[in-house]
Amino acid sequence: MNAYSERTGRLIALLLIAGSGVVTIAKGMSLTFLAIRLQKDFGLSPAGIGALIGAGPLVGAMVSPFAGTLSDRIGRKGVLTAALCMAGLALAGLGLAQSIAAFALAHVVSAVAAAVYEPVSRALMSDTAPPHLRLRVFSWRYLAINAGWAVGPLIGVWIGAAYATLFVLAGLMHAAFGLVLFVTVPDASDRPATETAAASQATGGWRGLVAALRDRRLVFFVIGGTLLLAVHGQWSVTLSQYLNTGFEDGVTLFALLVSTNAATVLIASTPARFVIERIGALKALSFGCLLFLLGEIGFAASSGMEMLVASMILFTIGEVLVVPSEYVLVDGISDAGNRGTYFGAHSLSSVGNFLGPLIGGLALGAIGGAGMFLLFALFSAASALLFAIGHSMPPPRPQAARTGTVDRGALGGDLMRLGQLA
Repeated sequence: MNAYSERTGRLIALLLIAGSGVVTIAKGMSLTFLAIRLQKDFGLSPAGIGALIGAGPLVGAMVSPFAGTLSDRIGRKGVLTAALCMAGLALAGLGLAQSIAAFALAHVVSAVAAAVYEPVSRALMSDTAPPHLRLRVFSWRYLAINAGWAVGPLIGVWIGAAYATLFVLAGLMHAAFGLVLFVTVPDASDRPATETAAASQATGGWRGLVAALRDRRLVFFVIGGTLLLAVHGQWSVTLSQYLNTGFEDGVTLFALLVSTNAATVLIASTPARFVIERIGALKALSFGCLLFLLGEIGFAASSGMEMLVASMILFTIGEVLVVPSEYVLVDGISDAGNRGTYFGAHSLSSVGNFLGPLIGGLALGAIGGAGMFLLFALFSAASALLFAIGHSMPPPRPQAARTGTVDRGALGGDLMRLGQLA
């Protein structure tokens, strides 16, 4: 059951959607220009820039599962407020840092804060939104995030790329949203005490994460999600390298494809939600994986702008089907007592954001662009299969059944029936 009334839950969900848009605008207008600042102010090489920027999300992926279990124990509002304030301080630190060491520390803290915020905000959205509206709010949240990434870099260019002001302003936006959450979101005091107590005993730290990963459904979802993020999480990194080396005026082509992606997300998000509602999250995710596969094959076979644009449209429609469907499937195997833990464990799949560019770069050098895209097409098909297998599995047995604990009530009933037979 929800910990909030339906009206309060709707308002909190809308606040989270709007806040996700604001936070993404702040990221877009600052983090987009990290590489520029590292190159301009610190003189780092491309390899050094890549290593430093990649280190943050990698650390964040290791931390985020524990953020979910912590939010199950002490409440989502406090964890979210702390994460947003920590992100605010870190972003300001990125702008004000005068050494590589200070910049690297601020970047890692910023990435960890983002890794904490993401799964806990999704769990709070599931807590607050009525079940029949969860797909809708996940879809709206994804749309707000994409709109933020479209608007944020433009604001950054207008203010002046790589200026310290960008990072300080982005930090203030994070802290302001954290303050609004803390002041306006009520504590979930109407959750039944027994449910809260059970959640506190069942989750926490390593034990909570290990308990969640005993659910084979979740394990398959994490592996499938990792492959999906390897395909679409950082597609711009691999595609930009391919276009720059294989096409004349590849930079212009890449800019056109980025715009095509953004426009398709804005146009296709609402129709995609209707499709998910009609055919179900698993079928929609499988269809989205098929579109990923066709888009990757299209990239591999493209020889000109028209086919590249058509392939990007297919790829992006797959993206707007896959992302909300994946969240709905994770929500469907969790409950109020372990939702943060499940979303946190599922966020382990964010390692795909690191593996995608790494595998893509290696494949591009070893087997060429066509081979790289065909490899990602195979990842898409494998991910759909993994989600289907996970979805078909039964839920885990109760703890008592796994540990061999005796149910005294059931034992007493059995003895009574044996006495009657005697």
